Amino acid sequence: MEITDNHCEHKHDVLNLNYCIILAGGRGRRLWPCSRKDRPKQFVDFFGTGRTQLQSTFDRISRFIPESNILVCTCKEYEELVREQLPQLPSHHILAEPVNRNTAPAVAWAGVNIHRECGDARILVVPSDQIVIDEDAFRRDVMHGLNFVAENDIMLTMGVKPTRPEPGYGYIQMGEPSLFAGINKVQSFTEKPEREFANLFMESGEFLWNTGMFLANVNYLRRFFFEVIKDLPCRMGDLLDMKDGKEILQYVNDHYPAYPNLSMDKAALEMSDDVYVMRCNFGWADLGTWHAVYECMQKENEDNVVIDSEVILEECKGNIVKLPKGHIGVINGLEGYIVAEQGDVLLICKKSDSSALIRKYVTEAGIRYGEQYT
Repeated sequence: MEITDNHCEHKHDVLNLNYCIILAGGRGRRLWPCSRKDRPKQFVDFFGTGRTQLQSTFDRISRFIPESNILVCTCKEYEELVREQLPQLPSHHILAEPVNRNTAPAVAWAGVNIHRECGDARILVVPSDQIVIDEDAFRRDVMHGLNFVAENDIMLTMGVKPTRPEPGYGYIQMGEPSLFAGINKVQSFTEKPEREFANLFMESGEFLWNTGMFLANVNYLRRFFFEVIKDLPCRMGDLLDMKDGKEILQYVNDHYPAYPNLSMDKAALEMSDDVYVMRCNFGWADLGTWHAVYECMQKENEDNVVIDSEVILEECKGNIVKLPKGHIGVINGLEGYIVAEQGDVLLICKKSDSSALIRKYVTEAGIRYGEQYT
């Protein structure tokens, strides 16, 4: 389909050209048991701040992008949680996948919805479950990136300098510099390397952590998905010609299952040549694994991390502890462990490289005792 150029109606301020897609459909199994199937990590007030991770992300973005320009992608089973936690979002800005097809098809669907509203839009895509330390620096970097993609038909990702050889993150190798300071062509991408390779990447100075945040103008985003998601019986672009909301939803329900299970990381960083990375310094961590949370949190005595919990620790070192409100933990002689309790599940597990073990335990608990424990 020919790409149209529908200029934004009633959007005279250039800031109103900026849109954001928040990705909130993940299951968060690696933070089990605090992240559960019925309420995954993005819908949890993980740090006891009074705001869930989704709400905190929305708050951070809405400080410089209009609330009316923010869309949330999730899956059917979490649609009501999004409505409950973000009641200010209009219904048509909550996109609930009929089946889970990972983040690339979700961004394609959201991108077409944005195109229907504004043919000149510049789009930021962000996960809903990240920690950003310096929000002013984050805003500056995002605005710089949005201005860059407004004038350049490329996919831009945001990378941050590694502070440790974290095997749970993706690593972007910087290639040739662009004409703009701090923006380089992506040379290569390695997802979750072994720790020894992560250490080599960090020491080389050529690699950045992949934050999973992407920026593009709306017209390039459509062309990008035409190239990446090929040979399908339908195109998300068909939605541009539809006027009726019910017709659009019916089309999505009928055709969405035909789309591949494809992440934005893979689509942009492994399947595209027109991708650049911007070096950012806003302080970042992915709330993806217990080990990653431990590494980014401020340590207490003996390098323990206690998250919004009441505990007595004696002769303990290098642990991460998260307990429910009203529960007191008394722990003696433990070193390098995760101690996490939520509802009817208590996890005590070695912290180092725990992701695979936790996935195993989630599966085993579901088989032995029922899905309600997962």
